[in-house]
Amino acid sequence: MTRHYLTIVFRAKIELGDVTPHNIKQLKLLNQVVFPVSYNEKFYKDVLEAGELAKLAYYNDIVVGAVCCRVDTSENSRRLYIMTLGCLYPYRRLGIGTVMVQHVLNYVERDGNFDSIFLHVQVNNEGAIDFYKKFGFEIVETKKYYYKRIEPADAHVLQKTLRPHNQTSTQ
Repeated sequence: MTRHYLTIVFRAKIELGDVTPHNIKQLKLLNQVVFPVSYNEKFYKDVLEAGELAKLAYYNDIVVGAVCCRVDTSENSRRLYIMTLGCLYPYRRLGIGTVMVQHVLNYVERDGNFDSIFLHVQVNNEGAIDFYKKFGFEIVETKKYYYKRIEPADAHVLQKTLRPHNQTSTQ
């Protein structure tokens, strides 16, 4: 008797979707679970107006992650600030974070007018630091007591430089 085995190849579907008034509660819940800090109503109000700079990540139609950014024009440059980028723990290492970072990189490339992308990461979050380094981010500064009410309170500033700063450098 011969047996025939059916091999099923299951391809996960990772998609990004807009943050809307209808799904903002999902973003709030996700952020509460993923991040040790809480975000205020102004954060969520700004996210609703962020357009392409705020996306929910879906894994087979389930919300499992999100990325929220804003344009920062301090320090005489135009930079993209990644406010949050996170994924639920059971769904990490499946490429979801990479899809979100790639969305951000594509956005700044299409725009063509950003000097850099930056974000803050808790100094003990080695997984996140290693993740961002894969995309060319570097630790450029460490801010003491950046976080309130969480330990450690210090944060690394990670930055990916897209074009040299306009100031003349002395080398």
